[in-house]
Amino acid sequence: MVRSISKLSLALALGAVLMLGACTSQFATRGNLPSEERLAEIIPGEVHARDVAEILGTPSTFSTFGGESWYYISERVEYYAFLEPKILDRKVVQITFDKTGMVQNVDVRDNQQNRDIVFVDRKTPTAGNEITFFEQIFGNLGRFNKE
Repeated sequence: MVRSISKLSLALALGAVLMLGACTSQFATRGNLPSEERLAEIIPGEVHARDVAEILGTPSTFSTFGGESWYYISERVEYYAFLEPKILDRKVVQITFDKTGMVQNVDVRDNQQNRDIVFVDRKTPTAGNEITFFEQIFGNLGRFNKE
């Protein structure tokens, strides 16, 4: 009897250790963040866009409006079990070009300088009838001819 209780205790302790191991933090790094040495090579007025692509690689995204800008975006996130992910570090490097393709400005922002965007939960109403679930299911019965 004592022997079976000790085996059960050992099995429970081993199971608890394995379950606790699953709750450790996991870290994920996303994006392309150039090193400080690489960024030092980008001198405004002296470096062309094709040289920036060679030095830093392909940007994460491009600007759509208001001049030509390239963005290199990177973030480091901590995941802990089922909890909300926590952003540890986020950096955005913006490189702006003039009309000839020469670098005009290099701007580095971290997560202290970025603003959080609060999304609105409202929905835009659509014109027409609001159909219930059952009206959708049974609405087509008898509408079609067997011709």
